[in-house]
This record gives sequence, structure tokens and C-alpha cells, in this order.
Amino acid sequence: MEPIFAVTVAVFFATSIYLLLSKHIIRILLGVAIFGNAVNLTIFTAGRLMREVPPIIPVDLDMPAGATANPLPQALILTAIVISFSFFAFLLVLAFRSYQELGTDDTDGMRVAEPEGEELPPLGY
Repeated sequence: MEPIFAVTVAVFFATSIYLLLSKHIIRILLGVAIFGNAVNLTIFTAGRLMREVPPIIPVDLDMPAGATANPLPQALILTAIVISFSFFAFLLVLAFRSYQELGTDDTDGMRVAEPEGEELPPLGY
């Protein structure tokens, strides 16, 4: 089961990086959302995937008798889902407002701080 999740995570990361390298804001936002899901799935897979044994310790033992799923990554993922959804909603509103103001979702067309007709600033050092 875990190798399937590992391949899925790799596909998510590859897709998100491809979308993040785009020049269109909507694709970049979708890349951010998929990247967050890939990170959450990575944390979830690292916490072991076991449905048969619940992470409950019996009263007479100090630790579980066998291998169990770790509940901490699951709790962290629930928090991360809420945070990533609010972050995505904020970015979506920000992109919509910039589209309303500038009339484009292309990052090259959004360079309004640079004067028209002059040479573009260097993109690297």
C-alpha cells in the first residue's frame, strides 16, 4: 500500500512543480494547492498506513503490543488542510483582484511597476 502512495506523492510533486513554473497565475495557484496535498500525503504516509490496528494502548501496557499507525501525523494533516485551504482562498482572491486591476493573468503582463519601452531588469545575478 505504501509504494502506491509513494508513487502518487511523486506524481503530485511533479505535477505541482510543472504548474508552479507556468506564467499564468491560475496554473500557479493550482500548483500551490497540489503541492500542499503532496506534502500532506507525504506526512500521512510517513506515519504508517495501518487500518487493522488502532493506535490505542491497553491499560496494562506502557506501549502498543504491535505496530500501529501514528496518530500525530494525522492530527498535523488535519491542521495543515485547514491552513492550506485558507491560504489557497487568500491567493485566489488576490489573483482575482489582480486580474480585475490589470486585465491579465500572465505574469509577464503584470509587470506594471516597470516603465514601458525600457529594458527589463535582470532576472538573476
